[in-house]
Formats: sequence, structure tokens, C-alpha cells
Amino acid sequence: MERAPSKLYEGYMSDQTTERRRRTLVGRVVSDKMDKTVTVEVTRRVKHARYRKYVSRRKNFKAHDEQNTYQVNDVVVIEECRPLSKLKRWVVIERRSGN
Repeated sequence: MERAPSKLYEGYMSDQTTERRRRTLVGRVVSDKMDKTVTVEVTRRVKHARYRKYVSRRKNFKAHDEQNTYQVNDVVVIEECRPLSKLKRWVVIERRSGN
């Protein structure tokens, strides 16, 4: 019994792009002590499952800052990228106005 070739090898998907859209998050710089790296705290509001009250959830991300331009308390936009080190998977894109 012979298997039929998949459509991928027939050129079915060769003209379509496989690149996916990268995630972006907005957060506040909480540490800039490392060289070319900042720690960005992202806060999100989630409704509690039982009590139906909104609670804040925070997570810290290490982000790449090539020129060391961002300081503590800057509000920045970070974008997902390929792994740059053991913990760095984000790049700082821009500074947002206001705190």
C-alpha cells in the first residue's frame, strides 16, 4: 500500500508564509542594573473565578535594551523574539508616554 504525498511537498503551502504574529506587552521597567537588559513588570487584571472580584497579576520579563536607554519607572512596549539568553526572550520596542 503506497502513501499519498502530503500537500506540503506538492507545493501546496510553499507560497504561504509560516511567520506568526509576535506578541507585544506593555509594562514598567523595574530594574536596569544589567548590561543591555531591563526587567519589565507587566500587570494584568483578572476576574477571580469564585469571588468575581478583579485582582492584579504581575509577571517580570527580561527584555533586551541594546543602547541601555531605558531607566526605572519607564513605561515600555516589549515584543516577543527568539531566545537571546537563558531568560531573555523579549525586546524593548518603544517608550510609552506617562507612567
